[in-house]
Amino acid sequence: MNITQITHHDLDGYGASTVAGQFVDVARIVHVPRYSDVGPVVETELKRLGKVAVPEMILMTDLGLEAVAVTFIRNFAALNRRREPAARHKLIVLDHHASSVDQMRAQDLAPQADAEVPGLLRFDLEDPDVVVLIDETRCATRMTYEHRALYAARETGEDPILGALVTAVDAVDLWRKDRPEFRIGLSLDEVFWDNVSNLVPIGHPWHDRFVGDLLLGVARLLGDGATPAVIEGQVPALRKAILDAYLADAPDDDRSLTTRMRIARVLARSDLFHPLSDGTLMSFGLDSGTFQRVSDLIMESGRAKRVLNVQRAGTMSFRSNNETALDGARRFRGGGHKDAAGGKLTSGSAFSLADAIAQVEPVLNPPAADPALSPFGALKNWKG
Repeated sequence: MNITQITHHDLDGYGASTVAGQFVDVARIVHVPRYSDVGPVVETELKRLGKVAVPEMILMTDLGLEAVAVTFIRNFAALNRRREPAARHKLIVLDHHASSVDQMRAQDLAPQADAEVPGLLRFDLEDPDVVVLIDETRCATRMTYEHRALYAARETGEDPILGALVTAVDAVDLWRKDRPEFRIGLSLDEVFWDNVSNLVPIGHPWHDRFVGDLLLGVARLLGDGATPAVIEGQVPALRKAILDAYLADAPDDDRSLTTRMRIARVLARSDLFHPLSDGTLMSFGLDSGTFQRVSDLIMESGRAKRVLNVQRAGTMSFRSNNETALDGARRFRGGGHKDAAGGKLTSGSAFSLADAIAQVEPVLNPPAADPALSPFGALKNWKG
């Protein structure tokens, strides 16, 4: 069964996706930084699932359920009722936010306390293929681990490394300073935020694999009793070992370069950049330092003469080697140098690459005016 995981863009969200990946092959992971972005994401998924003939599974983890997300859950169940039993999709929601309970109640979905697990609330959508669990006493990473029977295709047995990861994330995400694992959980959180976006960006096939391997590598150190200071010192070696494995057969890899430089070469030849109609290559959400290095490599290779990066907050960075960066930035109320300039999306933000493309393309490359639509064109074509 094809599985899509939609999860929060923080340590707990990535912890949940790392755990899920140990028990099942997840085809696609969608990371959502802001709960307000959940609506557009799930609405897109619902439209897609309505056109899919074979059953799929959606695993939602660590997403605070706002009204639009609860509506999605209801609509998902309604969609399933219209499908043949053998073609019904599966939805598993694992959450731990108190506000989510309020939103479920607001749409007349009453919680039912679990008889065996204290703190666990279940919500009945009258569909066995739709499971909604909310537990304020456990983080989403721990819930994904403890409720793996809902989605797992394989069982790894007791894994002390995975256990160390779950324990550390649970302590820091619930802010349990009374637990001895809290301090090492903080170090894990620091490693996560220091590496989640500045090396292998979201959208590249290696992204979740890289972050998951790094988290498990740190968890291995935690299991060995490493202190936060030892963990901090070991992170560069962990990253290098991960990258060495990924690039073991790459003909153009140069191990004398830094990790970022080596990864930049991989990104420059990837599909991470979308071609716009004028030949500009556009990326979404790249770290500024990574974009600088990758854009230069792309232009050196001749793939494009202008490269653009759009951030979720709507800021835009143009780079060129033909003095057109500033021309592009000016269309978005920006400025700068001829080959390095910046601007801002009119709407102020974007939630995905597709959303950014939809906003950028018509402004950067407006359609040519049809002469027939002008007053003079109308007179020229008039045959009265």
